[in-house]
Amino acid sequence: KGIEWLIPAQHPDGGWGGGSHAHQDIRDPHQVKTDPATTAFTLLSLLRAGHTPVVGEHQSQVRRGLEYLVVTVEKSPVEGPRITDITGTQPQSKLGPNVDTSLTAQYLARALGMMEKSDALYDRVDAALDTCLAKLQASQQQDGGWGEAGGWAPVLQSSLGCSALEIAQANGKEVDRDKLVKAREYQKKQVDTSGRDVQVRTEAAAGVQLYAFGGAIRGNASDASEAGRLIEDAKQKGELPASASVSGENLRRLGVSEARASRLALAADQNAKQIEKLDDENLLKGFGNNGGEEFLSYLLTSESLIIAGRDKFNQWNDKLHGRLQKVQNGDGSWSGHHCITSPVFCTAAVVQCLTTDRDAEFLIAMAERTGGQTDKKASATRP
Repeated sequence: KGIEWLIPAQHPDGGWGGGSHAHQDIRDPHQVKTDPATTAFTLLSLLRAGHTPVVGEHQSQVRRGLEYLVVTVEKSPVEGPRITDITGTQPQSKLGPNVDTSLTAQYLARALGMMEKSDALYDRVDAALDTCLAKLQASQQQDGGWGEAGGWAPVLQSSLGCSALEIAQANGKEVDRDKLVKAREYQKKQVDTSGRDVQVRTEAAAGVQLYAFGGAIRGNASDASEAGRLIEDAKQKGELPASASVSGENLRRLGVSEARASRLALAADQNAKQIEKLDDENLLKGFGNNGGEEFLSYLLTSESLIIAGRDKFNQWNDKLHGRLQKVQNGDGSWSGHHCITSPVFCTAAVVQCLTTDRDAEFLIAMAERTGGQTDKKASATRP
């Protein structure tokens, strides 16, 4: 129902719109201007449901959306982090003004991995992705995030930037390894698991723990997955006893450098403790009612559990499906009750939440690829 609602919400120019911050009350998807962030986010939701530039019932709509993004990037200035002169959109105001670049990079990287080089759009998509990646990497802050640009909860913009670098590298693009590591470390630092309870920093999260929590668990997922994979492989080979746990000491025994072993062990510990906190209803309620930021935080958590949650994903997914079904609108869409109220953005987020398991092959391969442990290219086939 959500997809059936999203398809006719597309504009004649190929894009979708998230609406302006100044007019959050406008819910008609055709009474708002199109913007790259919402278009890319919607295309990501369609991709996860099987509608891509090369296959799927809605392939033609997807290709129109893809061309919208390519044209937008082609028209953008060389200087600066932005790919659009549109300002004041709900995603920009709440997540950060450079969110268009991050989300567009994510979709272009996914699309490029699915297209043949003979495709008429391939070279343009490739060049547009390079432009987005250059802007994204040039605008990263020293702390690894992208929050200085502003926004109500810029920790989420930083998380989307981190994911964009991961996806692009997984699909064969050259990404500065140090920048990706710094991006992940920025997300991890949003929580402190050294004590008895998980402490969440909310300075860049509008005071809402859920937003920083979602970015943090997504940021450490690939490292946590790599740590577990190294230990399990060693057990299978008899290099460690079957009872061996994921720890810095055991990773060093396998020849992992001191710094990397400490980083991976910390990620695994943080991941495990954050998973335990997913039963905390006070955390999950976010701002107190649903907005696009809540739905996005749930999405980041779902992706993390696919990558590094093992058997915990199904329990979370069952809870999430029940939670989201209760708040679906009668027309098939979802909408927010604060901040990002846009039914297009919210529906795209929820569709991605509900179909995260269909993307498991890519997400797991992406973690392996960006973990530096394999030269195997992440699967770029239909999710």
